[in-house]
Amino acid sequence: MTAVEGFAAPRFDGLRDLLQRNLDDGSDAGASVCVVRDGEIVVDLWGGVADVDTGARWVKDTVVNTYSLTKTMTVLSALLLVDRDELDLEAPVARYWPEFAANGKEGVLVRHVLGHTSGVSGWERRLTVADICDAVRAEDFLAAQAPWWEPGSGSGYHATNYGHLVGGIVRRVTGRSLGEFFATEIADTCGADYYIGTPSDVDARIAPLIPPPPTGFDYAALPPDGIFVKTMTNPVIPIPETSSRQWRGAEIGGANGHGNARSVAVAQSVLSHGGRTLSGERLLRPETIDRIFDVQADGIDQVLGVALRFGLGFALPAPKVHPSIPTGRVCWWTGYGGSIVVNDLDRRMTFAYVMNKMTPQLLGAPRTDAYVARAYEGL
Repeated sequence: MTAVEGFAAPRFDGLRDLLQRNLDDGSDAGASVCVVRDGEIVVDLWGGVADVDTGARWVKDTVVNTYSLTKTMTVLSALLLVDRDELDLEAPVARYWPEFAANGKEGVLVRHVLGHTSGVSGWERRLTVADICDAVRAEDFLAAQAPWWEPGSGSGYHATNYGHLVGGIVRRVTGRSLGEFFATEIADTCGADYYIGTPSDVDARIAPLIPPPPTGFDYAALPPDGIFVKTMTNPVIPIPETSSRQWRGAEIGGANGHGNARSVAVAQSVLSHGGRTLSGERLLRPETIDRIFDVQADGIDQVLGVALRFGLGFALPAPKVHPSIPTGRVCWWTGYGGSIVVNDLDRRMTFAYVMNKMTPQLLGAPRTDAYVARAYEGL
């Protein structure tokens, strides 16, 4: 049994107690939670075991692969280009990336990519993990293929390739890779210890992911040419692979970002705080942030199979998925295994939870929702 470390304002004692209980009973192995409210970090807690093989503790600067929560950092990168008038959300992707117009994609707009409605939710060509770790090559494959449904007509979650699509745009607008742009323009500006493309000198601080229990779900029972199977199994990414240097060092802006709850909340709180960092620097204009709430799709997602409202790069409140997230000007997203970030603009609050022991749910993990509920109780 290890005591939770860090600090929390007294009104968030329930959040501290929940983290301690989950660490004590093994629901969590190692984890961190953070709340930013009204320009201040009011909760910054961590504890447990970072590496179950060595017994190393989860300490203040432990980081972990946050899977699809990475997408929220990728979105920040795109929004910054929008804010600088270097990227037009209503423009065709091909304006910036001419090769992307191939095979009927000339009408795919930038907002279609950000809102998971581009029709390109995965790769047509069979790829390996090594292939997707080569960002430029994987981007080229996406540019060459045809969409799988009419762009803009509905969402199909861009599970693994989201960062390759957005990164392909960022690369052509800025001349820099997504990871480089994020590091210098967002992580450094916000003071966030978060990486898309994690350098080797961070390896000693990384908590290996603990795979979730098997669900018994049989992918082989589904049509192999269906959107779900093509999106979610090409390639299959074994959890142990996420501890390889190849994976950690790659720039996979949809899936391999590394950080902790503090770094997630510090970066994402720009959205809940009118575009300003915690140091007061203006990063985004409020009108740029407003575009997040332009609904891109509202209905059953063709990949996830649940009803979601996608704004620009984030999900909007979905009571049936995460009942603890209130209605209003709130945007959120989660990562496979349970990590989550919630940006609540009405309450000037950002909450983040990051962990190493994964739950099997892609969305709506009960353990995750309980943390969100406790954070809101503290408000």
